[in-house]
Amino acid sequence: MISARFRGLLPALLSLLVIVPLGLYSKFYQGPGAHWVNDSLGGVFYEIFWCLVIFLGCRRARPVRIAGIVLAGTCALEFLQLWHPAWLESLRGYFLGRTLLGTSFTWLDFPYYLAGSGLGWLWLRWLQGKY
Repeated sequence: MISARFRGLLPALLSLLVIVPLGLYSKFYQGPGAHWVNDSLGGVFYEIFWCLVIFLGCRRARPVRIAGIVLAGTCALEFLQLWHPAWLESLRGYFLGRTLLGTSFTWLDFPYYLAGSGLGWLWLRWLQGKY
């Protein structure tokens, strides 16, 4: 029997194996609506990803708390995009830096962060039911 400590780990890891490729694909998608998929829809996957990562480290935390922390953090990162010091711009010069920190502020990202955190919350509730 799997110990309580590791129960639910496999579904969470498999979830990351689903969400990470979807999120990366959204950055490289070139079909219809590419601008929307690349710049907006990716925010939903980004939120779900961070909900899953935090869940893996703190599986006893309530899903609503995790989703709230992720939403607050990503909103803070969005506002950080208004700041352009040289060291931060150099980080944003790399794909990983652009992907994690973003490059330009837009109010239109916030609804996608909210939707992604909501979906992340639902996903975590489902995962908690797995153990």
